[in-house]
Amino acid sequence: MNTVTTYAVSWIGMVILAIVNGAIREKVYGPFMDELPAHQLSTLIVLMLFGLYVWLLTGVCRIQSSRQALLIGGLWLMMTILFEFGFGHFLLGHPWGKLFHDYNLLKGRLWSLVLLWTALAPYLFYRVRS
Repeated sequence: MNTVTTYAVSWIGMVILAIVNGAIREKVYGPFMDELPAHQLSTLIVLMLFGLYVWLLTGVCRIQSSRQALLIGGLWLMMTILFEFGFGHFLLGHPWGKLFHDYNLLKGRLWSLVLLWTALAPYLFYRVRS
């Protein structure tokens, strides 16, 4: 299996981390906080979890070039957006407005930072490790 394919499959680990993180938010601290701060805390936690995951992954499966790192990040970004909207709208039945709501940075919604981190982390960790 080549490096890009390995990273495409490894993206599933990020989905699992995000789902577990969301479940913990809903069950553990979410009931004790307003929705927006709970969402923001959850976003910061998943950013750290993704960072740790990508750091470990780039140590096990070395990225070979800046171009490959950017390709992996772009692939992960595309897969994340397709999963979020496909799963959220077509499987969970969330309206489009609810899905786009989390992209509004001006209203304190931080999900865009997760997408940015997902896209850039392979490149940043490649640069740190090379």
